[in-house]
Amino acid sequence: MMRIIFLLSLLFALSNASVQDFCVANLKRAETPAGYPCIRPMHVKASDFVFSGLGTPGNTTNIISAAVTPGFVGQFPALNGLGLSTARLDLAPKGVIPMHTHPGASEVLFVLEGSITAGFVSSSANTVYVQTLKPGQVMVFPQGLLHFQINQGKAKAAAFVTFSSANPGLQILDFALFANNLPTDLVVGTTFLDPTTVKKLKGVLGGTG
Repeated sequence: MMRIIFLLSLLFALSNASVQDFCVANLKRAETPAGYPCIRPMHVKASDFVFSGLGTPGNTTNIISAAVTPGFVGQFPALNGLGLSTARLDLAPKGVIPMHTHPGASEVLFVLEGSITAGFVSSSANTVYVQTLKPGQVMVFPQGLLHFQINQGKAKAAAFVTFSSANPGLQILDFALFANNLPTDLVVGTTFLDPTTVKKLKGVLGGTG
């Protein structure tokens, strides 16, 4: 009997979720594995579905000469429960988004300004796919694969990216290797780099060990 009641309750919950048009996040409440609680529909406004935060270039005066401006649910509450997110990339000349992965999402990049050389590496044969993109062009990076973006031009570049998840996740390879306390000898043993280079990179990126 309890099993039947549980299944009926679950079915009701899933049915209710499937007919819900949207769930604008109530950021004042705690986030759950399913997302944020919804603002009551009577309090939702048309402006809740509009986000202007990607219209301003990010600050590229940093070690990578690049900036990522997020448009995730914390900045754009209307994305709550929709399984997608967005961001803006700004790259000064020689700016780079280092080799990284998004474990939880595929990524689509749309170039707005300048030119961006982008690519990814397949997991099966380590095949490299690289393309220099111009304004209006789009490139997709499959979920979980190592990829990068770099501005090899002499002018600034900008792009919008979208992700197929509200929580795409992020792991930057350089920071994973050199911005933590992993002992130098272990980094040397797993990367085939010499100790001097490893210590130099740890110093640049703030790592220890």
